[in-house]
Amino acid sequence: MADVRIGVLGCNGRMGQAVLRAVAERADAVVSGAVARSHIGEDVGEVAGMARLGIVVTNDAEALFKASDAVVDFTLPQATAGHANLAASTGTAYIVGTTGLGRIEQEAVDMAARSVPVVQAANFSLGVNLLAALVRQAARVLDGDFDIEIVEMHHRHKVDAPSGTALLLGRAAAEGRDVRLDDVADRGRDGHTGERERGHIGFAALRGGDVAGDHTVLFAGRQERIELTHKAGDRMIFARGAVKAALWAAGRPAGKYGMAEVLGL
Repeated sequence: MADVRIGVLGCNGRMGQAVLRAVAERADAVVSGAVARSHIGEDVGEVAGMARLGIVVTNDAEALFKASDAVVDFTLPQATAGHANLAASTGTAYIVGTTGLGRIEQEAVDMAARSVPVVQAANFSLGVNLLAALVRQAARVLDGDFDIEIVEMHHRHKVDAPSGTALLLGRAAAEGRDVRLDDVADRGRDGHTGERERGHIGFAALRGGDVAGDHTVLFAGRQERIELTHKAGDRMIFARGAVKAALWAAGRPAGKYGMAEVLGL
């Protein structure tokens, strides 16, 4: 089989550079191109801290989609709708790792999935997706006598809170309890808040240093507490997962997929 051609949006960002390195590690994939708002004309390998690949950075997203079997997107929410539209119009598999999407951006992603395979995930690591499955199971077994709290920490540059992964875990817990997360989420506490409401799912977001991503889900009952934790040592685990998703999605039927499908969980 021919190598899968993977394009990278936002190749100058931390995740974009990691995705480029993750593609270069594979024997079954090649970098088809890369787009950024800076470093135009520079070799994409050098931008990612690797040897030269003979491919230069451009600002032409449409050409990138046309040249690729799958495109990986870890950019900004305001760019997502345009990228989703390009995926649909070019017939290119679209891997969405951008978090913090608004209603318009999410609707564009969902619309693209009617035409092309779309893999959207708040977190692409195997460990986090396994954690979500465990959280769902624990929430199903442990009733409202166990309060659920989700604590996450990321590097100081992260712009959205709670993290997309924390919300992923919150949705897993809510599914286990057969409730809607929006109905039971406490996403911030400050001042005199009163007693904690039974059945609610709390979130706490910490920011500092260069933490790639730590997430803990606590089930706090009377005289006992269960903690399920995942700690990311390097963002390469997310990049490798995104590349795995791109390889899995290329050539698949149109539809909206998640990492559970990619990993067979």
